[in-house]
This record gives sequence, C-alpha cells and structure tokens, in this order.
Amino acid sequence: MKTPTHMSGDQDAIAVIGAGIVGLSVAWNLVRRGRRVTIYDPNEPGSGCSAGNAGALSPGSVVPLAMPGLLASVPGMMLNPGGALHIPVDYWLKAAPWLARFVSQARPGRVAAIARALSALYRPAVDLHRELVGEIGAPDLVRLTGQLHLYRNPGQYRRSRADWLIRAEHGVRFEELDRAGIEALEPMVGPAYRIGVFLPDAGMSVNPLRHAQSIAAALARQGATFVRERVEDFAVEGRTVNGVTTARGRRAHAGVVVAAGAWSSRLLGGLGIEVPLETQRGYHVDFSDSGIALTRPVVPADRKVFITPMETGLRVAGTVELAGLDAPPTPRRARLLYKDVGAVFPQARLAAAEPFWMGHRPCLPDSLPVIGASRDWHGLHFAFGHGHLGLSASAVTGSILGKLLCGEPAPIDIHPYRIERFAHA
Repeated sequence: MKTPTHMSGDQDAIAVIGAGIVGLSVAWNLVRRGRRVTIYDPNEPGSGCSAGNAGALSPGSVVPLAMPGLLASVPGMMLNPGGALHIPVDYWLKAAPWLARFVSQARPGRVAAIARALSALYRPAVDLHRELVGEIGAPDLVRLTGQLHLYRNPGQYRRSRADWLIRAEHGVRFEELDRAGIEALEPMVGPAYRIGVFLPDAGMSVNPLRHAQSIAAALARQGATFVRERVEDFAVEGRTVNGVTTARGRRAHAGVVVAAGAWSSRLLGGLGIEVPLETQRGYHVDFSDSGIALTRPVVPADRKVFITPMETGLRVAGTVELAGLDAPPTPRRARLLYKDVGAVFPQARLAAAEPFWMGHRPCLPDSLPVIGASRDWHGLHFAFGHGHLGLSASAVTGSILGKLLCGEPAPIDIHPYRIERFAHA
C-alpha cells in the first residue's frame, strides 16, 4: 500500500483492474455513461477464463455449489483421480480451510438465501448480454438457444430433484423430456441418455474470446485506455484509494474497480483485506472436426461438463481442480474430457482436438461474487469471484457497477454480495 507523492495518470478516469469479460463489461457501462476509463491487465483482453469458458449464458444458475449432503461426498471425490473434483495431495492442507467454509454453506437456510441472491443476479443475464452486444455492433455473438441437461435413468434424475425444485421456486422455466424429446432437439445424443430437461431461456456465446475482444475494440473506439501492465499495489491517501501502482510507477485515478478474477485476493492483501478466494482450475478441449451437429449447450449430469457448439468447434469444458495459481496444468484432467464427449456422443471424431486449455476460475465459498463499494476504503469497488459463471454474470455486474459509480441506484439489492460478509474484509 503506497501513499502517493507525485503521480502521473488520468485523475478523472476510473481504473479497472482486469481486462477479462467482467472488467470489460464494467468499463463499457462506465464509458456509455460518459466516464473515462483506464483498463489495466498484463495480458491481452479476454485471454484468460473469459476465452476458455463453456460459452453458456445461464439465467437459471440459481443453485449454490454447496448443497445439503455435500460433506459425505467430498472425501470420495477428493480420492478419485477421475472424479469431478480433484485436489493434489500436496494442496490438501492449503485447501482445507476453504473447503470447510464451502461445506458450511450447505445448510438449508444458507442454501435458500444464496439461491435468492443468485436468482436476482442471473435473472436478467441474457437480456443484458443481448443489449450489450447490440450496442457494440456484434449482435451475432449471443444466441438464445436454450440449454439441455441429460440423465441416463430415473434414479440419476431423482438425485438432482432438489436442484430443480430450487429452480422452479425462483421462476426458472424448464421442460422434462423423454428420449423422443431429446432426439427432437439433439438427435446425435447417444442412446444411453433417456431423460432430458430443457431450459428455453438460456443462451450462449458463439465465441467467448471474440466476445471479449469485440467489447475491448468498442471500448478503444470510445476512447478507453488499455495499459498492458500488472497492477502491483494501490495508491492511497488516508482512507481513500486514489490510484494504482505498476512496475512503471504510480498513476492517479478517480476510483478503482478490482476485477482481477482469481488474482484479486492477492492484490487486496496490500490493503489488509483478506478474502477466501480460491481458484477452481477448469479445463477445456475444442474439437474442430468432431462430426457432431449440435445446436445448444448440452450438460450430461453424470459427467459434470458442458458441451457447446462454437465457431472454433465442439467445446467440452469442465472439471474442478483446487491446486492454486502457481501449479502447472494437469494434462490428465484434460484427457478426461475426451471420455466425457465420447460418453454423450459415441460417434464423435475425437482425433482432431486442439491443445487443451486450463484457466483459473475465481470462486468464493458461498457461490456468490463480490460486487459493490468498499465500506472502509473510499474510491475502491469490487467485481470479482463469479466462479464458473463469469461470462453469464458479466453484463449484469457491469450494469450494477456502472450505475453505482455514476451515482445511479443499483438495479438489485447488492447487500448479499458485499465484501464485508467475510470477517477479515
């Protein structure tokens, strides 16, 4: 934490730390309201998780990750190297405090409260995405395709009954399908899947990297400044954050938005703000010549992955690996995705895959992001921790921060997303 003496920079511009899809959406909502913006990121805009996600836009994502009964299943998942959750042995002790907080959120009362907050946040997701891509002149990026969940048998479907009851309680529309209904929507789904659930209001991005790059290009046309430097610290005066520090010096700004994804907690540590942010490392593989004709994201319940048709090919994305920000990727986790796609589409050609991708999804133990202003530091705002749903939440989060920073009321109650819900924040 640095107290500034002399600083360069645009003192009237808002600094957005992070050029992922969330940071870019925040910046766009500020620029369209007439604010000047400087966006800091050492990497190309949209090149992290914003490029590597499953492309799903999911207004029905109202079910917390931690559900009742979770505690009994965690040990088995941890010990199964091919399971949906993987934690290397040398990371178990480091992950334990986060996992304990995560499991504590599975109490019925907390599940209900978290579901309400998720519903408020994600309900307008598709509409706001369509509005944003229309404003930047790229409406083809977003399609309203619906989303198809798949089950092999009635027993497997019954085990997810609590999830669907929560969705129904929050007004999420869905339709149960038999095998004929599945084939009517996606005839190439393998015969092992006998039950489907279709969510008609979900959508998708046809190319998440182009999606982010298109917003960045529109921002540049509107005069936003991109700085390819890593923010190392904040500049402060008293209890006011009035700039940022990079390797090239200190720059003054009218306010700072932290949208640095999984790296946000490291940065905030300089202000004494401790947030239980964990990176759930995710993987994807793109098959450029799979031979599979698919219209929408498909979610096989037993595989815990999304399979999505994109401009780059058929993408299978998923798995959860807790291993921190610094460990190298685990190729074995990516190879599991080949089995996932083959289980759902036995006729798929799986030889022509691109090299696998791994990225860091910023996850908080209560499945909710951090959005809003700091109570203790004037000029400091937050937009991070969206977990597996950063793309879905980005347009909504951008709208909230844009309004707050321009003196407008937030469109929803942002109390559930405040950073002060964590004791050390």
